[in-house]
Amino acid sequence: MRIVAGDWRGRKLVAPKGETTRPTADRTRETLFNMLASRLGSFEGLSVADLFAGSGALGIEALSRGAAHCLFVEQERSAVDAIRANLTSLKVDRTRFAVQAGSVLSLGPAKAPHDLILLDPPYHTGAGAVAIDRLARLGWIGPATWIALETAADEEASFKAVDIAAERKVGKAMLRLLRLPD
Repeated sequence: MRIVAGDWRGRKLVAPKGETTRPTADRTRETLFNMLASRLGSFEGLSVADLFAGSGALGIEALSRGAAHCLFVEQERSAVDAIRANLTSLKVDRTRFAVQAGSVLSLGPAKAPHDLILLDPPYHTGAGAVAIDRLARLGWIGPATWIALETAADEEASFKAVDIAAERKVGKAMLRLLRLPD
């Protein structure tokens, strides 16, 4: 698993040991970030939340492309350790990230909405849709926020709080970009 673009392009990332985490494939990550770049223009200065973070590859990709800060949230201990190891090996400035061990579904109210929220929950659980609706109620999602959700390609998803702006099937994954309704 490698970083696709930006300051750390080509650098390797470690994945957590065991079967509980499914890292996003490089090709899928590249497609997702191309979809986001065509809408955001640039990642410079963005506030990002990488939820169900796993190895942290999505958030680290955003940091590599210029995001100002990323909050990584993950509940599996081995994945939290992998996130920290990846950030340490890349020598990411500690002011640019925070790692929170715990469930995404237990997050409290946000101080301010994030510019970009990346979610890669376990497939076929519906956890992404539940998390998005909860985050919208708690102020994590604002009018300018883009949300990227990865699910299994055959997984249905419906949302109360957001609309689907784009979706693309990539291998076994479905990538959806979501926004608050206009």
